[in-house]
Amino acid sequence: MQEEAVDNEVTEIRISGYGGQGVVLAGQLLGKAASLYDNKSAVFTQSYGPEARGGASCADVVVSSAPVDYPLVSHPDVLVTLFQEAYMKYRPMMKPGGILILEPDLVQVKKDEVPHHRVPATKIAEGLGRKIVANVVALGYLVGITNVVGREAVEECIRATVKKQTIDLNLRAFDAGFSLAAKERVAS
Repeated sequence: MQEEAVDNEVTEIRISGYGGQGVVLAGQLLGKAASLYDNKSAVFTQSYGPEARGGASCADVVVSSAPVDYPLVSHPDVLVTLFQEAYMKYRPMMKPGGILILEPDLVQVKKDEVPHHRVPATKIAEGLGRKIVANVVALGYLVGITNVVGREAVEECIRATVKKQTIDLNLRAFDAGFSLAAKERVAS
């Protein structure tokens, strides 16, 4: 699988899951990495309401090489989904031909339903010692497969954003997702 191209001018990204999975943090990291460490424009918004108690939630990020004129994601170029309900809610909004990244243990789709990347983020995170970083594993894969933001920018953002005692864990989680994407690109 080779690196997938996204429009360098404007890329709409939706990271979705259930409340408590860290999709908001993943979106914040992506947006901050783009704007503070990668010399791009970015806008971050989040779905926050009853979703915060466990229903489908999302974080939206618009990344652009130029100023962002419209801050809302209407038809994501990239959809990361870590929960079945989120998949059902947000998949119909995806741009045709967009990139779908899903957690195969939590999201069930027929293999031929839509082209997608299966990323076992939760298992990878559990292997690192804490399943709570599955969101950062998925973020690493997203960055590795799309190159929408540079790897170093996200790593620098992680160091500056997460709690000091979790920096190493989050960096390892990001690297695990990024490395998985790199292995898949080499294999194709």
